[in-house]
Amino acid sequence: MAEKPKLAMYWATSCGGCEISVVNLHERLLEVDAAMEFVFCPCLLDAKRADLEAMPDGSIALTLCNGAIRTSENEEMAHLLRRKSKTLVAFGSCSAAGCIPGLSNLSTAEEHFQTIYGSARGGTDAVRPTPIVQVPEGELHLPVFSGRVRTLSEVVDVDYSIPGCPPESGKVWEVLTLVLSGAPLPERGATLGGGTSSVCGQCARVKHDKRINRLRRIHEFVPDTEQCLLEQGVVCMGIATRDGCGALCPAVNMPCIGCYGPTEGGLDQGARMIAALGSVIDIAPLVQGSEDDRAASLGELDEQIPDLAGTFYKFSLPGSLLKGVRR
Repeated sequence: MAEKPKLAMYWATSCGGCEISVVNLHERLLEVDAAMEFVFCPCLLDAKRADLEAMPDGSIALTLCNGAIRTSENEEMAHLLRRKSKTLVAFGSCSAAGCIPGLSNLSTAEEHFQTIYGSARGGTDAVRPTPIVQVPEGELHLPVFSGRVRTLSEVVDVDYSIPGCPPESGKVWEVLTLVLSGAPLPERGATLGGGTSSVCGQCARVKHDKRINRLRRIHEFVPDTEQCLLEQGVVCMGIATRDGCGALCPAVNMPCIGCYGPTEGGLDQGARMIAALGSVIDIAPLVQGSEDDRAASLGELDEQIPDLAGTFYKFSLPGSLLKGVRR
């Protein structure tokens, strides 16, 4: 019997949702197991790093690597999996674009430690983690907390990416089916399991020429179920977000929050969304009256989006042009 191709999955800085999306393949997991040998997945299998290191280079046919790169351990594992894998996939938004862990880039490593081990404990003399600690039993080694969150492609060469937080299980199945079929894969660097347009293209809501005079959050009113949410003043990220999810959130009267990352060729999801808002907001009140009146109008508009970074860069800050504040 021919040896089955090997499959691996690894989580770096992540929540485990990507593993759940794989488990949610349900009975199709039996087909995956019949076609591939699942050799490494810390969340699901009792396989150790030493087992991975013992494998020949390039012996793993496909590795799904989820999670952003935050620590030295994350980076070491990324290099190890790259060496052992023929095809390495940035699996999910954390790995592909940085996702919610990437909002950590708005603060420095020192600020994190001060908040967690200092002010949160009511002082600044708490013991902080260090890479090497001497204890009676011996020497303990902890991963180094890096200066900022990075995407997988900033650390190693990535063959493909699969967007989503987490990727939809149906899309995961499509990608696995494509790999198992032996059919030619897309050009290296392509995004699998996602489209090439925006979520708006998959959204069934009625759209008109947009002109809005205020922004509203979803808890402030009950949106019309058929009209475009952006036209109702809701910051819906669909216009700046890659399609492929089926516009599931707008279908249940919730705005797109951008988890599939920027559209094809988009360099900065947040910048594109800000530009889109700039093109639909009624600026007449902002250019009339005195300078003080204009400043007040701009201030009111700014207050209508209480978390600018969390709104525009929730899933893509490390992979954006900004990457995060470095002070």
